[in-house]
Amino acid sequence: MNKAVYIATTEPKSGKSIVSLGLMQVLLGKIAKVGYFRPIIDDLEEAGEDNHISTVISYFNLDLRHDDAYAFTRSQVVKKLNKNGDDEVLDKIIEKYKAIEERFDFVLVEGTDFTGEGGIIEWDINVLMAKNLGIPTIVLTSGVDKTLDEFIGDMYLAYDSFKDKGVEVLMLVANKIQPENIDLVKNALKKELPEDTLIGAIPLNPELGNPTMKEIVDELKGEVLFGEAHLNNQVGHFGVGAMQLRNYLTFLKEDGLVITPGDRADIILGALQANLSSNYPTVSGIVLTGGLRPEDSIIKLIEGLSEVVPIVTVDGGTFSITNRIGAITPKIYAENTQKITTSIHDFSKYVPEKELTSRLVAFSPNGITPRMFQYNLLKKAQSEKKHIVLPEGLDERILTAAKELIDEKAAEITLLGDPEQIKNTLERLDLELDLKEVTIIDPAKSGHFKDYAKTLYELRKHKNVDFTMAEDLMTDVSYFGTMMVYKGHADGMVSGAIHTTQHTIRPALQFVKTRPNISLVSSIFFMCLPDRVVVFGDCAINPNPTAEQLAEIAISSADTGMAFGIEPKIAMLSYSSGDSGQGEDVERVRKATQLVKQKRPDLKVEGPIQYDAAVDMEVAKSKLPNSQVAGQATVFIFPDLNTGNNTYKAVQRETGALAIGPMLQGLNKPVNDLSRGCTVDDIFNTVVITAIQAQGLNL
Repeated sequence: MNKAVYIATTEPKSGKSIVSLGLMQVLLGKIAKVGYFRPIIDDLEEAGEDNHISTVISYFNLDLRHDDAYAFTRSQVVKKLNKNGDDEVLDKIIEKYKAIEERFDFVLVEGTDFTGEGGIIEWDINVLMAKNLGIPTIVLTSGVDKTLDEFIGDMYLAYDSFKDKGVEVLMLVANKIQPENIDLVKNALKKELPEDTLIGAIPLNPELGNPTMKEIVDELKGEVLFGEAHLNNQVGHFGVGAMQLRNYLTFLKEDGLVITPGDRADIILGALQANLSSNYPTVSGIVLTGGLRPEDSIIKLIEGLSEVVPIVTVDGGTFSITNRIGAITPKIYAENTQKITTSIHDFSKYVPEKELTSRLVAFSPNGITPRMFQYNLLKKAQSEKKHIVLPEGLDERILTAAKELIDEKAAEITLLGDPEQIKNTLERLDLELDLKEVTIIDPAKSGHFKDYAKTLYELRKHKNVDFTMAEDLMTDVSYFGTMMVYKGHADGMVSGAIHTTQHTIRPALQFVKTRPNISLVSSIFFMCLPDRVVVFGDCAINPNPTAEQLAEIAISSADTGMAFGIEPKIAMLSYSSGDSGQGEDVERVRKATQLVKQKRPDLKVEGPIQYDAAVDMEVAKSKLPNSQVAGQATVFIFPDLNTGNNTYKAVQRETGALAIGPMLQGLNKPVNDLSRGCTVDDIFNTVVITAIQAQGLNL
């Protein structure tokens, strides 16, 4: 089941709270524990709180701390983006979101408010956040001061922006529409958008667009002299009481705010009496300007009245105070239950609740985003730290990655090499690797050396390896590191930054060997494409696999993908799709596909299939219209090493995709190979997946 929804708007003052409050009410009626999260909030005053968060937590009595419900303030994000900290921003947002997701059955995520500069950038950030969190959206746009064409254009652009980035749009909400135009707007949207798009159209409600006396007091930092119990009074109009009372009374309007200097006793008393009179409109409150207070006799008179509207004194001239009141953006806060219940009522009345709820429950993410995938990998590794040996302890990239792994508490690390040389390298790099947190072993001087050599001799003597040869081999860091894993002195090994693939994996093939019922070791890459993560196999080990071997590679790769959160849909790649081609290579792939279906009928597999038919739904519809895999494959099995290795590198270079791997599958214990051109990030990621393998995933 889907566990979250992202509420986004295209502009400020769109009335986003009506959707947040209304949807939260709906969700809590169907789901026991609903959380709330705002990735980015407006800047806070010292010791202040975000009004959106405080209102939702308080009104719905959520078991959630204010500071846990957001990741950044606006200024914090701007500073980080100015320093190219995009990744840091996304990582922190994902971390905070996942913490809430773990505690609640569902999370309502509310996007930014567009209250600052840089609206286009802010819009892009909202799309990016929804995409990387991997959750569907509800998009809201205001109809205030727009022609019908302008409004429809804004809505379609918003819809298209999310869809282009692979984010599912569950519903579009047209808010603040003139009541007489509701049907007109809905019909116009239906003509422009896909037929199955849910549309809500909420009329402009003056009650929600008016500030309360409390908001006016807060904005002006005023002192409440009277009527504190009525600060939730809504202000529908405001006017300056500068003329004589007999004239001013004719200008009073319903729910009006009277603005007048504090020494105008006639206006003050006249407004209070008008509020009590059935012949005049209701007065919401009185604001006294100039920092002036009524004389004591007037105060005494007011104190004797049975009912008094809020009277507030403020510093500042009448003109400036009037302008400030006019600029107030009305908000909904926890104490104003009238606005909250009105919002919930309007949402329920004008939004297709049942259809929305059904789609929320039925929504299934199309794979996992790269950022979320990497976050999940790290958290999984941290949950049960494993001991990984890195034989190439003198390599600068290895040492840098080791520091990051220790800092992130992702694994316990052993480095192989001369301790003094490693320390000298660290000093030269000015790398602050805590040597108390790392084990450094010189293989030739290790207390385990003789035992390891003896074990190797016993394991390989049938291959004419004598004890002297075993000792010589054990001075090789690849053999020593692999023996540590074999003997249980380490949980896994990662090497290959300066050694060939053959050098790295030969010891593992010789004595770690494959798991029961596995005939060969194969490899996969996790390809982190811009919008999803897929599995490529085999791109590193087997040059020309037989049909039987291809089937085994496919099954192993599918199991690996499943273990790492990727739903396997296997594409057995070839130069033709379906029954269109013939030849030895195509038949080999066809036979392998049949073997997968026989051995693992639970897996979705298609083959032979071309790459374009495997990834493009339009191509898939024409070539394999009834396939469960075509157009949506997540596990790609290449027919040979030449094709696989070149394809993964081409995709990596041309799309900027991160390739995590190769990860070897099928061994009794995890040993993984690095490319000699690997980066620090490559090493970090490979150690993390090795640690996860060591947790017992049987990959």
